[in-house]
Amino acid sequence: MEQVYLQRNFLCIDLKSFYASVECIERGLDPFAYPLVVANPDQGKGAITLAVTPYLKALNIPSRTRLYEIPKSVKYTIAKPRMNLYLQKSREVIEIYLKYVASEDLHIYSIDECFLDVTNYLKMYQKTDEQLASDILNDIKTSTGLCATCGIGPNMLLAKIAMDIEAKHNDHYIAKWTYEDIPTKLWNISPLSKVWGIGPRMEKKLNQLGIYNLYDLAHYDKGKLKEKFGIMGIELWNHANGIDLSRIKDNKPVLDQSYSHSQVLFKDYYSHNIQIIIKEMVEVLCIRLHKNHKTCSKIGFGLNYSKNMGSFYHQIKLSEPTDLEKDILANCLIIFDKFYDDSPIRKVNISCGGLEKKMGIQLNLFDEIEHIKEEESIAEAILEIKEKYGKNALLKASSLLPDSTIKSRNEKIGGHQA
Repeated sequence: MEQVYLQRNFLCIDLKSFYASVECIERGLDPFAYPLVVANPDQGKGAITLAVTPYLKALNIPSRTRLYEIPKSVKYTIAKPRMNLYLQKSREVIEIYLKYVASEDLHIYSIDECFLDVTNYLKMYQKTDEQLASDILNDIKTSTGLCATCGIGPNMLLAKIAMDIEAKHNDHYIAKWTYEDIPTKLWNISPLSKVWGIGPRMEKKLNQLGIYNLYDLAHYDKGKLKEKFGIMGIELWNHANGIDLSRIKDNKPVLDQSYSHSQVLFKDYYSHNIQIIIKEMVEVLCIRLHKNHKTCSKIGFGLNYSKNMGSFYHQIKLSEPTDLEKDILANCLIIFDKFYDDSPIRKVNISCGGLEKKMGIQLNLFDEIEHIKEEESIAEAILEIKEKYGKNALLKASSLLPDSTIKSRNEKIGGHQA
């Protein structure tokens, strides 16, 4: 069967070393000539760097590393994260995009990365996609001082990969890939995890099948990939062949499919003190459920161990949907007790899936209506107080214990300093 190919003009634009660049610009410094990392110095040498300047990247220092992993010979400035500032700068850049395209042709992928479908604008501007990309990047630089990179492609996939693989590493920060470039550029990519959408775990599974680059994947039996990975196998094969039929409108976020919460810990936790973290994270998720009048029917829980010692993530399907803290916590602890192997813990992941509109109180044989109503009333009262007076206005006594992180996290945005 002949393959169907999308033929449009997509731009994928990324703000280079965004957080670190913003901090340099605020200080009147050149991110390409100054060593600066964005991290919380209060967390000591174990703090994770959220970003490093291009100057430090040129020294082979990755953007996501712990401070103690930076060579002692490298001198640098630490900037404490300021998420409100980064959100403000991100909005300024988005306003620039909206000067060139309508909102329905803009997909905000992350705080520093967006897709633009410029297909219907090239004739109006009487420019090629490369010329328009150059204009937008120059506008960003002039208006904000930020440097951006841009990948251009006939679909969103090739635009994204062109940016990641080529544009970020050339002198003018723009790269255009077409379908004709697939054999010479796309198929040569190795290791597989360099490609958008393929993580280390999937790479390992593909390696076990003898697949080590995109050429191997593109020429592997599609039926066997589907048999092994389901619909994801077909998606992998399509992407290896540069096929992506998605449009901007397909990528508008679908709200309320699931709520998730993850937390990177800045010291090792074990069974005797990790439960306080789990309880606090469940509380945060339950407040979100109550606020949006939702219940969940799937609970996901996982841990990442210290120093790449492994991880796990498992999910439980509930017999009845719930928004009660005790139910969600109990299921998290069931997974914890079954799979935790006593290793030091550095990250916790919890999700509430299968979201539904809350239609009333769900009873079972083991709960009394008066008790459930009391829990509902308490949850509503807590939500009302926190919304009126702030998240730290009402805390459990356990929040004052040394291992608790809830007070400091309540003062952050997305887990980082506001």
